[in-house]
Amino acid sequence: MSVHALLRALRKNKTLRYGVPMLLLIVGGSFGLREFSQIRYDAVKIKIDPELEKKLKMNKVSLESEYEKMKDSTFDDWKNIRGPRPWEDPDFLQGRDPEILKTKTT
Repeated sequence: MSVHALLRALRKNKTLRYGVPMLLLIVGGSFGLREFSQIRYDAVKIKIDPELEKKLKMNKVSLESEYEKMKDSTFDDWKNIRGPRPWEDPDFLQGRDPEILKTKTT
């Protein structure tokens, strides 16, 4: 049996042609996935700068404090205005006539 006949037989073997690459992909993927998932756990262990940590603790904004700010606001004069689409003229859409605006600027 010659070398050419042996190589031809190996090329025709479906296990070597499809099975081995699939197993390499599965095994290699599990090692790669382990490395990428380890990044998440390593990032948790990183300590931040104490000065930055103090700034973050001092700048606390809670839901209750924002509610207290908004509680006394009146929304009676509130009007819903749709923003312009990229192809629309924003002045014309919001009820302002562009001709009047041009005369005011000149």
